[in-house]
Amino acid sequence: MPGRRLDPEEQALWRRVTENVRPLSPPRMRRAAAAPAATLPDLPAPVPVPAKRAAPVPPRLTARPAVPGDTLDGGWDRRLSKGLIAPERTIDLHGHTLASAHAALDHALERAIADGARLVLLITGRPPRPDHAGEGAPRRGAIRAAIGDWIGGSRHAARIAAVRNAHPRHGGGGALYVVLRRNRTG
Repeated sequence: MPGRRLDPEEQALWRRVTENVRPLSPPRMRRAAAAPAATLPDLPAPVPVPAKRAAPVPPRLTARPAVPGDTLDGGWDRRLSKGLIAPERTIDLHGHTLASAHAALDHALERAIADGARLVLLITGRPPRPDHAGEGAPRRGAIRAAIGDWIGGSRHAARIAAVRNAHPRHGGGGALYVVLRRNRTG
């Protein structure tokens, strides 16, 4: 497929580019000598572009911040899934608005941590089943939907080892276990 032909200005520019080019290996066939190069007008010198400063690289963290949900061993998970551990505290958020539920959760977690509790039962209530949520039904399940964000962004997030669904004997789908880290001071 033949390419387009270069106009005289492009030909002159190409000759200037290739003046200092040497082949990597000797060519097998010599092409016909090119027409003598016409004198090219002097082009303005390129304007130097200031080098961009690289953004500083943040130092590597030696200890990864705790993410609720990834620090339990298999024994804890097995006992929680079987409902074998009794919660030491219960936080019931029924009847709260989003703002009051958030404040109640923060206060209750603060108290549980201060008292050295390890397992807190957080009752949020079950969201309505889709077939029972009619047009005029009030929206429910908003507290349960916000819990993950609240806990992840909480001032107590570093003290939370995990959040798990509760066993049916402790509320099942309407409740969560919040596992707090052991207090290592002392």
